[in-house]
Amino acid sequence: MYSGKENFLVQKWVTVLSVVLFILKITAYYLTDSLAILSDAMESIVNIVAGFIGLYSLYIAAQPRDENHPYGHGKAEFISAAAEGSLIIAAGILIIYETIVNTLENHRVQALDNGMWLVGSTAILNYIAGAVCIRIGRKNNSLALESSGKHLQIDTYSTVGVLAAIALIYFTQIYWLDKVVALALSGWIMYNGYTILRKSLAGIMDEADEQILKKFIGVLNNSKSSNWIDLHNLRVIKYGDLLHIDCHLTLPWYLNVHEAHKEIDALSNLIKENFGDSIELFVHTDGCLPYSCAICSLPDCKERTQPFQRSLEWTLENVVSNQKHRIAEQA
Repeated sequence: MYSGKENFLVQKWVTVLSVVLFILKITAYYLTDSLAILSDAMESIVNIVAGFIGLYSLYIAAQPRDENHPYGHGKAEFISAAAEGSLIIAAGILIIYETIVNTLENHRVQALDNGMWLVGSTAILNYIAGAVCIRIGRKNNSLALESSGKHLQIDTYSTVGVLAAIALIYFTQIYWLDKVVALALSGWIMYNGYTILRKSLAGIMDEADEQILKKFIGVLNNSKSSNWIDLHNLRVIKYGDLLHIDCHLTLPWYLNVHEAHKEIDALSNLIKENFGDSIELFVHTDGCLPYSCAICSLPDCKERTQPFQRSLEWTLENVVSNQKHRIAEQA
């Protein structure tokens, strides 16, 4: 299945599940009048809204590129994740407000045993759904789906915390613990909302993804051809599940156009073997210069003007730099 369609299908079921879980949690709140359960239910409202936003963004992101969007529509996923992070922060603030209001009104919890069963069932369903979203999101390089999965698992952890607190209140009859748990949960929710918002803004601003760059460089170091004298000016930009990669590849200056193109094909195949087919690769070829001989390991080069000294390992620093590699610059 095409990754964009798979992402959309998974998000659709996540959205349906969010509605079901909200109904279960709000039922538990009406049974117990617990602020901790209310805070958990409020986050489920965010899940529903974020689910529909994510669903729409994945629908947009799955659309093919067109004249107005030559790089596709994948940036919609970052906007979705930003909205989701903002909603999570808003939910945390709302929980604090509700806790303060209920503290002034001095509400007391009830029927906690029934509430525990309902809340416990939502935790199990949330965790399973979150794990599926994260696995498929990482496989398809989908930030929106991965964010939804993390949000669901965050919801699971907070639900487990609420469940433990409700059990403690049930057995100890210390009712003010309900408000303490609600406030602690609000802080945890806002922190995780910030992390999702930060990552989405990084994608919108095309911030370098150091993890992807290091993986990319590791693959090249393990399998590079002897004709690839150096690779520099590397840029990797994410557009949803599409990785747009451009770089400069230094090759022996005497290769003709067809020979140089074969080297680019080999580089492209190597990248797709390790990163999947959702790759858009643009390579600018540079001819080697006399100082390149010192790092060129070609054994039978008839145009060599200087002896080979040593190979240079490609690193994050020298691969993203807009300079051809040379030993003098590595000292």
